[in-house]
Amino acid sequence: MTTKTATLKRPDTVDRAVVLELIGRIEADLERLKGLLNPPAGAFDPTDPRNKTCDGKLTPEGVETCYRLFDEGKSRYSVARAMKISFAAASHRFKAWMKEGGSARGGPKLG
Repeated sequence: MTTKTATLKRPDTVDRAVVLELIGRIEADLERLKGLLNPPAGAFDPTDPRNKTCDGKLTPEGVETCYRLFDEGKSRYSVARAMKISFAAASHRFKAWMKEGGSARGGPKLG
């Protein structure tokens, strides 16, 4: 009686770009988790990891940070760069900020 053994074959080539992209995502998630363990920043910090959820959407604190940057006179492009969000997302937040009264709004404040 003979027994057949299954052998698993490893792929000969690994797509380096995919692996490097996965490593980059894992490192970004780890940095976000480290940021959650740090004490809160002073006034407000556009790069604070608590400004975004794990899927990249803005938290209420992140929205308020955008609004405060607009209050300071920053452009949508500057807010997008500072918050590391798309220009379209910054434009959406700018329109919402304008609907709330722009720099004269009476919304919630951080800190």
